[in-house]
Amino acid sequence: MRIDILTVLPEMLEGPISCSILKRARDKGLAEIVVHNLREYTTNKHRKVDDYPFGGEAGMVMQIEPVDRCIEALKAERSYDEVIYTSPDGETFNQPMANAMSLLDNIIILCGHYKGVDYRIREHLITREISIGDYVLTGGEIPAVAIADAVVRLIPGVIGDEQSALSDSFQDNLLAPPVYTRPAEYKGWKVPDVLLSGHNARIEEWRHEQALERTRRLRPDLLD
Repeated sequence: MRIDILTVLPEMLEGPISCSILKRARDKGLAEIVVHNLREYTTNKHRKVDDYPFGGEAGMVMQIEPVDRCIEALKAERSYDEVIYTSPDGETFNQPMANAMSLLDNIIILCGHYKGVDYRIREHLITREISIGDYVLTGGEIPAVAIADAVVRLIPGVIGDEQSALSDSFQDNLLAPPVYTRPAEYKGWKVPDVLLSGHNARIEEWRHEQALERTRRLRPDLLD
């Protein structure tokens, strides 16, 4: 899989994509994550990529030309399954979306910034708009990393134990059950006996019951 991220602040992405799961995926050659500075695609001598909005509204707007030039250059090299725009009014990102996107080959993610992007970008260049929640961030770099991380970790071979990803929260519309590790007792706080029993069927039954209970209590909307 290849993910191209378009941004005006590439330095915000350097750290997150250079460590942990994303770094492992890149080192193994299972995922290629390339960051593009939109300032390199502007014809403005001052490398500006924003301008005042028509109509006099406050704030600045990302211009269409740098974005179009960058996307055009990338599409000249390969085809893309999705061109995603990170936007607070996009569809809310969730685990089923991450699962589906992990099966794609090439994705572009455009990081929103300033007051937003020239709407013609959304009308003519974007295939999907995604939000990570009902709040506004300074830019789309954090959502882009969140999307990339959620998707890339699902690619076979990225995580050593692939079953671990399949048992994460939200994979079956349930929250994950509690997990414990050594020591089995600490300050009188004990690990549930069933987890020490070695009886796999009982352990799986307990985990499912705990997942249901936690979901009913914490996220009953998931059971709807």
